[in-house]
Amino acid sequence: MASSSGNDDDLTIPRAAINKMIKETLPNVRVANDARELVVNCCTEFIHLVSSEANEICNKSEKKTISPEHVIQALESLGFGSYISEVKEVLQECKTVALKRRKASSRLENLGIPEEELLRQQQELFAKTATSRIGPTGMASNAASCPASTDCCCLSKCIQPGRIFSG
Repeated sequence: MASSSGNDDDLTIPRAAINKMIKETLPNVRVANDARELVVNCCTEFIHLVSSEANEICNKSEKKTISPEHVIQALESLGFGSYISEVKEVLQECKTVALKRRKASSRLENLGIPEEELLRQQQELFAKTATSRIGPTGMASNAASCPASTDCCCLSKCIQPGRIFSG
């Protein structure tokens, strides 16, 4: 994709993302390819302009990381103040989604079951599995498929290091 500066060829918004936004925003309108390309270039230039201004604001405040507040100040100083309320709404939505993702990533917390109870249930499942492999008589329940012998009576002969018992 050609860029206005020549050496920034890889610094553009993916065309598929722009096409999707155009389809969602204008579902019943056909947009020519050169118009789509123009939108990609305008979006790229806008992002470059805002990020450069936000970087200057960040440097003036002697910070090393551009924050959302720097971007908002950049929009204001570039004359895009009318977008600030919507930008703040989107920022709040992003923070809410990120918080939900962090909470959702912890499956233990989502279960609502104390860790001690989960550990007890796990031990119970281990015991059931051991009982199903070694019957009440102490013989392997599926001894015919045991690699050690047909009269195997302990798992140590069936499950050897590097060998998986398939029963």
